[in-house]
Amino acid sequence: MEEEQYEDTKEEEINLKSEYNNAKLWQLAFFSLNNAATNLYLALMGYVSYYANGIVGLGVFVLSIILTSMRIFDGLTDPIIGFLLDKTESRYGKFRPFLAIGNLLLACSCIVLFFTNYLVPKGFRLPYFIVVYGFYVIGYTFQTVVAKSGQTIITNNPRQRPLATYFDSMFIMAAYGGTSLYVSNYLIPKYKDFLNPQLFQEFVLVIAGISMVCTGLAIIGIWEKDQKKFYGFSNGKKKKVRKKDYVEILLHNKPIRMLTIASASNQFVAMVYGHTTVSVMLYGIMMKDYSICGLIGIVTALPTLLVVTIGIRIAQRFGQRRALMIATFFAIVFQVIMILVLYFGNITEITFKISGLNAITIIFVFIFTMLNGCKSIINNMVVPMIADCCDYEMVRSGKYVPGLMGALFSFIEKAVSAFGTAFVGGILTFIGFGKVLPQVSDVVTPTIVKTTLFLYCVVPIIGWLITLIAMYFYELDKTKMIEIHKKNMGKN
Repeated sequence: MEEEQYEDTKEEEINLKSEYNNAKLWQLAFFSLNNAATNLYLALMGYVSYYANGIVGLGVFVLSIILTSMRIFDGLTDPIIGFLLDKTESRYGKFRPFLAIGNLLLACSCIVLFFTNYLVPKGFRLPYFIVVYGFYVIGYTFQTVVAKSGQTIITNNPRQRPLATYFDSMFIMAAYGGTSLYVSNYLIPKYKDFLNPQLFQEFVLVIAGISMVCTGLAIIGIWEKDQKKFYGFSNGKKKKVRKKDYVEILLHNKPIRMLTIASASNQFVAMVYGHTTVSVMLYGIMMKDYSICGLIGIVTALPTLLVVTIGIRIAQRFGQRRALMIATFFAIVFQVIMILVLYFGNITEITFKISGLNAITIIFVFIFTMLNGCKSIINNMVVPMIADCCDYEMVRSGKYVPGLMGALFSFIEKAVSAFGTAFVGGILTFIGFGKVLPQVSDVVTPTIVKTTLFLYCVVPIIGWLITLIAMYFYELDKTKMIEIHKKNMGKN
């Protein structure tokens, strides 16, 4: 019965193929570099705790509260900037100005922060940090609101939208993997530790330069599509967008509610297991070789992309909802296995030297690869799914609101995930790291082992179980999306 339904769906998809707003492969790839541009800054700011604590002089717990508050502020800016985007129709398009302004704000704020904050008189360092960080947040929101809303004009073809997950996964892995490699294998050996301000100054200039190039290519990628004719109004009609539509959409658009719950849970756990201090405890303290933190991403990059490719194939054939659920299920399975490996395995023997290759290294790399591939699908599949929710909203209310839709999504997602940083800070304070963060030279203790396993493995499992529950009630499968596209193109 399911196979017959799949064949019927496939036939309808073929009939609609020529009428979809299709994108060229290079346009999809270039536009995804927008995610690389912003994630480079996220990777950079993952180390801001070490800068603010070790150089500026802010306490660990106070810092975690500040970063959590700024993350919530980040969420509050989303509805405002999303509303502005929906109202914008300039000679340079709707989306391109937000990309350019956002990246410029990111570069300026981060350079000012890392070059000047520690030079300010001690009594003013905290408010100075908050103000400059606030400009970083605004710039970040300007640029990321396009990542979520721009998918609606790039393509509405259900076979093309999942490809965004592939490119996003590839570029985000490159951003984080390259950054980790750069820090652990170049900056740390050069500057010895995170207590040298010159480390962060060199770091920020490199990130700003690469991010600007990525943003420029993203603007080129969306250039042809950033026109009024691609702003998908239901049956060609544009309805006025009002502020109260935010509440109305949340109340009546069930898919975006379920997707938001799933993504908020995913982002919370990603903030926890991806926290720089968790990496320091895992690789630097437990494994006693922090260079692995940078090398592991490079070693597993191609195999991880193979796992992502399998996920994309599933999404193209059976829809993004099913692909996300399958990836989440296997992420839980491999995370359980990872707990056993990290707790019972002799992980200090893990090495990437050919002469020292051993069983524990092979096992760890295999589990890490499978887990990392599943994580990439989980974290990146939701972005093109927002476009599906936007298409659904056009059918439901007749309103084309990509900025509002993406902003609502980001607001709730960031408000929840913001507590990831505070959560890690609270746990570290509880185990005795209230003043100084764990360093790569610290001695491993049972407390550090248990804390690392809890943050790196247990918390993600709980979050992914919530994702599975939310996706069970998410109704936009492949069949439903084809029905929606037919209605939006006036076929019904």
